[in-house]
Amino acid sequence: MRRNVNRVLLGLAGLVLTVIGGAVLAAGLGANVPSWWPWDGTDDVLLSEADRDRWRDSGWWWPTVIAVLAVVLVLALWWLLAQLRSARLSEVLVDSGDGEGALLRGRALEGVLSDEAGTLDGVSRAQAVLTGRRNAPRARVRLLMEPHAAPDQALRGLADQALAHARDSAGLDELPAEVRLKAVKHRAERVS
Repeated sequence: MRRNVNRVLLGLAGLVLTVIGGAVLAAGLGANVPSWWPWDGTDDVLLSEADRDRWRDSGWWWPTVIAVLAVVLVLALWWLLAQLRSARLSEVLVDSGDGEGALLRGRALEGVLSDEAGTLDGVSRAQAVLTGRRNAPRARVRLLMEPHAAPDQALRGLADQALAHARDSAGLDELPAEVRLKAVKHRAERVS
C-alpha cells in the first residue's frame, strides 16, 4: 500500500508542478495564451502587490495560512516517517545457548516458511512476511489455495508443520501468525 500511495502522491505533485511550470514558462516566453490564463505577459508576476496585500488586514487570513501550512507540514512528516519505518523484520534474534545469541536474517526465515507452506496439500503458492520485534517476531502468511483444497487442513498443516518448524529452528517460544487464504481463479469444469 505504501508503494501505491507514494506513486499517487509523487505523480500528483509532478503533474501540478509541471502544469504550473509550463504555464509560467509559456507566459514568460510570450506565447499566445487564453484570456483566462492567470499570467499573460512577459513582465507579469505570479502575485502582484495588490494580490499580496488583499487579505493582509483580514482577521482570518494569517490563522488560515498558518493552519494550512501546519497541515502540510504534518502530512509531509507523516509521509517521511512512513518511508523510514519498514514493516518487514530484517533479522531474528536466535538464542544460541551461550548467552551471546545469533542473528538470523528475516528474509531467510521468510523464504523457508514460504517454501514449506507452499508444499502443503492444496496450497498453490505461499508468501510469508515477518513483522514485530527481532526477539518477538510475528508472521503474516498468505496462502493461494487450489480449487480442491480444504482450508481447515491447510491451516492445520501450516500450524503443525511450517510454523512449528520455523519456531523450533529459531528457538522461539511462540510465533504468532496471521494467515490469509485466497482461492486460485479457475474456470468452471464441464460435467457431461
